[in-house]
Amino acid sequence: MLDKLAGVEARFNEIDRQMVDPVVTSDHTKLTELAKERSDIEPIVQAYRHYKKQIDELKGARELVREADDPEMREMAQMEIDGLEASTEELLEQLTVMLLPKDPRDGRNAIIEIRAGAGGDEAGLFAGDLLRMYMRYAENNRWKTDILEMNESGGNVIKSVTFSVKGADVFSRMKFESGVHRVQRVPTTESQGRIHTSTATVAVLAEMDEVDVELDMNDVRVDVFRSRGAGGQSV
Repeated sequence: MLDKLAGVEARFNEIDRQMVDPVVTSDHTKLTELAKERSDIEPIVQAYRHYKKQIDELKGARELVREADDPEMREMAQMEIDGLEASTEELLEQLTVMLLPKDPRDGRNAIIEIRAGAGGDEAGLFAGDLLRMYMRYAENNRWKTDILEMNESGGNVIKSVTFSVKGADVFSRMKFESGVHRVQRVPTTESQGRIHTSTATVAVLAEMDEVDVELDMNDVRVDVFRSRGAGGQSV
């Protein structure tokens, strides 16, 4: 795995060199591709460099334990070793996860649908709460949102709503919201103070690229049939 991390770092350095090459900077498409690839692997490179720094510190602390004559100094160095060993192990686990293959749809925009489920008007209010939560989350991430369709019955009760979210890595951050969401609370319409359970269903779809379809009329066949019944209409 360390060899693979070293290869990722080497690729990162190579991208940096290419992005200042006049030939590349004059090619907007190539420059955009390199910038995207760089942003994808930058977190891995930063974590790997931090890991290497901690390994060097760990070696220095172990050397100090072996060579120090002062017992107090050795004890301090051993405490540092214990902390560094724990943090380097955690970093290595994080790097292992970061090297896992990514969902090719992760960088896409998303289409999100929220539908009120069981619970009557309270479920519709819950669907509205989810909508406002997602809108606020998108705003905090500087994503753009657009309501595509909404079915509401007044009083902030939303039966269903579909909206788009556009921005960096939207689908990777939102895809796990898909499923049935449940809330238990005392509705504003409940006079007895009883707790109700309401649900809402969330579906998150990756926005696909538009495809231009060319239709060759030479491949189109038109068949016309005449009805045998009274009137003889063409069908």
